[in-house]
Amino acid sequence: MQDRSSIRKLAAWNRLQPCFLTIVLLIGASAQRAGAQQAAGQLASDQELPDAPGLGGPLATASAEPGSQAFSAAISGTVLDPNGSVIAGAQVALSGRLERAVFTGNNGEFVFSELPEGSYRLTVTAPEMGTLVSTEISIVAGEFRTIARIVLPVASTASEVRVVGNANELADEQVHIAVQQRVLGILPNFYSVYDWNAPPLGAKQKFRLADRTSIDPVSFIGAGVYAGVEQGFNIFPGYHQGLKGYSRRFGAEYTDDITGRMIGNAILPSLLHQDPRYFYRGSGGFTLRAAYAIGAAFFCRGDNGHWEPNYSHLLGSFSSGAVSNLYYPPANRGFKLTMINGMLETFGNAGNNLLREFFYKGLTTNVPVYANGKQ
Repeated sequence: MQDRSSIRKLAAWNRLQPCFLTIVLLIGASAQRAGAQQAAGQLASDQELPDAPGLGGPLATASAEPGSQAFSAAISGTVLDPNGSVIAGAQVALSGRLERAVFTGNNGEFVFSELPEGSYRLTVTAPEMGTLVSTEISIVAGEFRTIARIVLPVASTASEVRVVGNANELADEQVHIAVQQRVLGILPNFYSVYDWNAPPLGAKQKFRLADRTSIDPVSFIGAGVYAGVEQGFNIFPGYHQGLKGYSRRFGAEYTDDITGRMIGNAILPSLLHQDPRYFYRGSGGFTLRAAYAIGAAFFCRGDNGHWEPNYSHLLGSFSSGAVSNLYYPPANRGFKLTMINGMLETFGNAGNNLLREFFYKGLTTNVPVYANGKQ
């Protein structure tokens, strides 16, 4: 019979294998990025660059008096038809202290960034739809105002509506965006958020996102693959072989996943007011981004926007490890099982964050066009 030490080493290798692959890929990426950054530095000049697509485009105009306050505020939103379907290609014109115009992306979203504080109005139009003119929107420096739902009328008449969303509506919109994100259109990437100024989730939305991830078909497939590997190498021999042994291994893997997610991504974040998502950075050098990604396993953003120790995920990982003593074979239970499962979950999260920071964004579907991390 395989001894417990060998079993643990083999289990650790199976779970941490993606992290080793990540490190190898990132070493190669680092060299390539260094060359690209050197070339970019030679091309830099003091000339003002045009607005990026989706952030003002060629229609954008701006003027500011010398010495005015730095442009640091933003207004974003989602344009819908009366049935609640998103409208792609709607024109959103900003008027007020600055005048700009953008078109909504495939998910109906738009953003005006780098705005000075002041009062603005939005005029929204789309083919075969009516025109909507917002009431006055006042923003202060550093504020990121998100308008959850802008519903265009069908009739070709202008209407004035108040486009302010409450916190619950904004949080619901965040979940709606998250559950559409999949790597290669298959693997859930629900806990990556690419909008650095995204509003926080409420307790209801944290539980909804955890539940949606738990019942996703990929979660069942992943547990099945892990169970097959464990059975093939006879890991946890107390489960024995055959269909019954595979079923026990599958149940243990899936239960590990569920308890870790519900405790670390829903229950504790709701009680401790912490955000369970990974906020994509996307800017800075390779070393800075890598350190940020690994550090996000140990530090997180609070619902108040401040960074703090990631008590939710750390306590959730080890709590899940403790719960696993209820259903693992008696020969494998104990403090050691709790610590190993907790550490595997924590370091696995750090490795996954590296993939999120450097690889997943370009492979993920339905990322909002304006969401590019910390700019």
